[in-house]
Amino acid sequence: MKKNEILALGTGIADIPVLEQIERMAAAGWNGVFTAWHDGEELPAKRIRDLGLHYQSVHAEFYHIDRLWENDASGDEEAEVHIRCLRDSAQAGVDLVVMHTIIGMDKHTPTQIGVDRFGRIFDKAKEYGVRVALENTEGLVYLDTLMQAYGEEKHVGFCIDTGHEQCYNGGADLLAKYGNRLFCTHLNDNMGQTGEEITWLDDAHMLPFDGIIDWKHTAKRLQSVGFDGELSFELIKDDRPNRTTNAIYAPLTIDEYVALALQRAKKFAALMRE
Repeated sequence: MKKNEILALGTGIADIPVLEQIERMAAAGWNGVFTAWHDGEELPAKRIRDLGLHYQSVHAEFYHIDRLWENDASGDEEAEVHIRCLRDSAQAGVDLVVMHTIIGMDKHTPTQIGVDRFGRIFDKAKEYGVRVALENTEGLVYLDTLMQAYGEEKHVGFCIDTGHEQCYNGGADLLAKYGNRLFCTHLNDNMGQTGEEITWLDDAHMLPFDGIIDWKHTAKRLQSVGFDGELSFELIKDDRPNRTTNAIYAPLTIDEYVALALQRAKKFAALMRE
């Protein structure tokens, strides 16, 4: 099996326990999964592998990632949170962790103390034998700053989130910029701006081919940078608050949704082979 034929789905179905989500994915025919890390909770590595699935990556917490850039003790505490994530991932046998660089649409000012804290996190990643993929989110200046500082480190790379690129990054071609450091994908769709201004509510994480992203062009862009890694899909079944983009999935059972997601994943994988 070629690496880009491993299709991994993230556990993003509300109100369904993570282990049950994973079991339903395996039953539907998915061959890989990635999960979120939560401080103090054990990663479900054994169950994932017992089901015959590839444990593709771990997604670090991001709710307070902005603290890493602040000039107070909360930033040092936040760095320790991410170091624990790396340690737990290594102990679970997962060698790839995806991190955000910032949270907050109003944040635009990287700091040297933030760069240094990320450097400490990256040093621990190297020690643990774990790669860190920095995701494009809001505030691209933070990603740019870190890639400039650490982009030559072999264990530091890029995760392309296609939905973020569309709604947060104005459709900027981040693969052209960082494709040579691409470790993984978070493939998902959305409808772009759906309110008076861009917010996290626009980050719908719809199934590919249900939004406005040009998926044939996305495949060509991934091909152009020589990406042959696992194809990972970060999808959400339910609507964001006060949005209806994902209402098309409401009539589907969980099993029907997971099966439809796999069909779309295979459709995109076929584009990658053209």
